[in-house]
Amino acid sequence: MDELTAKRIAQWLSGPYDAETKREIKRLQKEDTKTLEDAFYCDLEFGTGGMRGIIGVGTNRMNKYTVGAAAQGIANFLKETVEELPKIVISYDSRIKSADFAKISADIFSANGIMTYLFDDIRPTPELSFAVRELQCDAGVMITASHNPKEYNGYKVYWKDGGQLVPPQDKQVMNHVKAVDDISKILWKRDAKLVTKIGKKIDDIYLKQVRSLSIHLPKSERAKNLKIVYTPLHGTGIALVPKALKRFGFNNVTVVEEQAIPDGTFPTVVYPNPEEAEALKMSLEYAERIQADLVLATDPDADRVGIAVRNAEGKMQLLNGNQTATLLVNYVLEHRLKPGNDIRNPYIVKTIVTTDLLCDMALSYNIECREVLTGFKYIAETIRKLEGNGTYLVGGEESYGYLVGDFVRDKDAVSACCLIAEMAACYMVTHRDNHRLLTEVLDDIYRKYGLYREGLVSLTKKGQDGLQEIQKMMDNFRQNPPQSIAGIEVIKMHDILLQKYYDYRYDTNGPLNLPVSNVLQFFLRDGSKVTVRPSGTEPKIKFYFSVVGRVAKRNELEPMKAQLAQKIEDLKAAVLAF
Repeated sequence: MDELTAKRIAQWLSGPYDAETKREIKRLQKEDTKTLEDAFYCDLEFGTGGMRGIIGVGTNRMNKYTVGAAAQGIANFLKETVEELPKIVISYDSRIKSADFAKISADIFSANGIMTYLFDDIRPTPELSFAVRELQCDAGVMITASHNPKEYNGYKVYWKDGGQLVPPQDKQVMNHVKAVDDISKILWKRDAKLVTKIGKKIDDIYLKQVRSLSIHLPKSERAKNLKIVYTPLHGTGIALVPKALKRFGFNNVTVVEEQAIPDGTFPTVVYPNPEEAEALKMSLEYAERIQADLVLATDPDADRVGIAVRNAEGKMQLLNGNQTATLLVNYVLEHRLKPGNDIRNPYIVKTIVTTDLLCDMALSYNIECREVLTGFKYIAETIRKLEGNGTYLVGGEESYGYLVGDFVRDKDAVSACCLIAEMAACYMVTHRDNHRLLTEVLDDIYRKYGLYREGLVSLTKKGQDGLQEIQKMMDNFRQNPPQSIAGIEVIKMHDILLQKYYDYRYDTNGPLNLPVSNVLQFFLRDGSKVTVRPSGTEPKIKFYFSVVGRVAKRNELEPMKAQLAQKIEDLKAAVLAF
């Protein structure tokens, strides 16, 4: 154990920390020194989007003291920058300690003279984003670790536009949090006069806005009785998704009973992430039992949604995030941009690792497709910057996050569930002589624009050694970029950290116009693309792969899908061996 780590431990044992914390440190000293060292070898980083980490004692853990320092730093920043009485709203999910961390935050904000709105129970992240703007707050806090394993919790910070922190506020808040280097600087005692509980009233306003997004409400009994299975995966979605679907007119919604109770231990899943097939296993069993048309699954804070649909063979088929985004964008553009609909400067937004098919669709409608860095906060930033000059229609990212309309400024699984269900009913039921399954709609899109396929490899590298290994991998790709990948020539590279592009075809380079981020992109001669980036919220390095093929006839789709799947595997093998 290094000297600095030992010093941090000694400070916690001798300082004004509670007895329970000290007992746990002493237990770890006797029983698990490796965990103890990991808990204190560094400070849990408060990054540009807040912080996320394992729950427990220590400077590198989520606990009352690290959360308290974050809240105090935010409070200091608000007092310094807001002239009138600052206002903040807090929500939380079903995770372990979420309610406690929300209460502690409300105590600290109010103790600092900040008007604090605190939800009376668990609520989804998108409602928190909505409430920031609805209540005209200066900031918001969501206690959640999104789709991370049960050991984690997190602290997401929102600015007055309802989006997560972006420059320059992100770095300013980070600096204020870092300045709280002693718990004696934290004001812990709640001022009850400044804390207001909120709940149903905000729910109703938010659900009314969600309902306003409808393009084709189900009208026939057949459409209203579309068989839907929904699972909140023990999270916040149970608070609003069933109500929202009912407001859209869907009467045949079966909630997975075993996963309906909010529970931060997530007892029925290994990993509460709708991106993982395992997380949808129980809902798929329900779907087969009742012969459902559609499965919807939201993550613990209900900002992501995974779906499964019944295909032409009568089997439930999982769709990935790019496929769902493709269908949703196609549905919105097809119906919102009909002749006669007067929409001023419409545009869509996607992240740089989301399928390029979305831009192809936007181009066919002669509207702009804006590309931003990974992270929905950049989509929110784009909406804010273009307010008054453009109309945001829809946006999304490959990691199962989507947003239709702009009254929320983060990905919103509540409204996405409703619009996905409406889309399914529209294509499968309400078209009198042209009933189409969503899988068939997707194939029609591929034939029209190109068959895009994407892949992802995510490597977990835990602890201090893991962070160093991730950095070493990024340095190797940056300093020794591959000339070819899987035998395909690399023709261009984007180094977003250095803000430069390199075009090897013409031996040229120049500046990029994106926020600085540790991301590398390699563009291949055949249209394939490889993106490498460390995760901003987990100890992972991620590799994104995109390939494309052209088909004209329906019977060419399956052979091309197999060919592209093999190409992705070849690219994966080449990159991981680099």
